[in-house]
Amino acid sequence: MKRSPPKKMRIEELIRRNVWEVDKERHIEILDEKGLPRKQLLLLCPMRCYVEEEGRLVMHYEECVECGLCRILSNPKSLRWDLPRGGMGIRYRYG
Repeated sequence: MKRSPPKKMRIEELIRRNVWEVDKERHIEILDEKGLPRKQLLLLCPMRCYVEEEGRLVMHYEECVECGLCRILSNPKSLRWDLPRGGMGIRYRYG
């Protein structure tokens, strides 16, 4: 009996299978918008957590996958980045 190859899934589908326990306390906070690499954050965040709202850079932490990219790109004086409190944040379910 011939088995069919496994279904290929898009990265977006895989990410959406995860579960988030959203904390009311943000684990990432913009401290100084002027000191941030705005274009890179808008383009490179895999979950598009960084958006422009009324000309300001805003970070929506609720669907953050805690990859740390924004932490690597940013000056620590401009962005506070911590892991979510215990039991909060993303729980990876696939991959």
